[in-house]
Amino acid sequence: MDVLALTAVLLAASLGAGFLGALTGLGGGVVIIPVLTLALGVDIRYAIGASLVSVIATSSGAAATYVREGFTNLRAGMLLEIATTLGALAGATLAAHVPTRVIEVIFGLVLLYSAYLSHRPHVEHGADSDRSAGLAARLRLDSTYPAPEGARAYRVHNVAGGFGLMGVAGILSGLLGIGSGALKVLAMDQVMRLPFKVSTTTSNFMIGVTAAASGGVYLRRGYVDPGLAMPVMLGVLAGSTVGARLLAHTDVRLLRLVFGLMIVALALQMIVNGLRGSI
Repeated sequence: MDVLALTAVLLAASLGAGFLGALTGLGGGVVIIPVLTLALGVDIRYAIGASLVSVIATSSGAAATYVREGFTNLRAGMLLEIATTLGALAGATLAAHVPTRVIEVIFGLVLLYSAYLSHRPHVEHGADSDRSAGLAARLRLDSTYPAPEGARAYRVHNVAGGFGLMGVAGILSGLLGIGSGALKVLAMDQVMRLPFKVSTTTSNFMIGVTAAASGGVYLRRGYVDPGLAMPVMLGVLAGSTVGARLLAHTDVRLLRLVFGLMIVALALQMIVNGLRGSI
């Protein structure tokens, strides 16, 4: 495959990855890394380096739209970024000492969990009868988001539990080169009880900062190849921008089903190849 053909393949794959990542809040890395390693034979550490650059692009492309439309909870996102950034630095440092085949198996398991989350029905949380307490009240994290009937209020709960899960999400981001949106969405949707659209949009807002922290470590170690990272970044940026614009107006249940099935297939292949040491 010549350079032009490879660039075209990378652009097409990353365009789809960015689109799916923006709609689901999981980030494009869960798609682009398996494509690079399984289909194109790229070393997983270089695939992670390119993915981290694309994750920054995903966050930049989607977050601007979400913030402008009023979905993102900026106060909560900036607080939780402290945990994800510290975790990302720890994960990127750990990656240099973990065998490649172990990273592949861990990545496959994370993909399976991401597929489960993408297909799981979500309860839309809102303003309930319980008042926010503790950190949520003191930091004024309660907010509103756009709904067909107008601005809908919601309350934030269990800030400490969400903060802890964000640290774990940051470690996975640094170790695996993904936005770890699955854990971020889980922490905000299930633990902190934010509405699902607020969780996914705030996740997209946060993943760029997380990826930038760990991406600097990969760049210093020489795992960011510009020829690989550039088309991936451009494709993911375009895909995430389109996905962000469609999120507020699209029922994504069918998309989640297709996305989940595709991710399961990629995850199983990653796990098998990791156990065999064939990547």
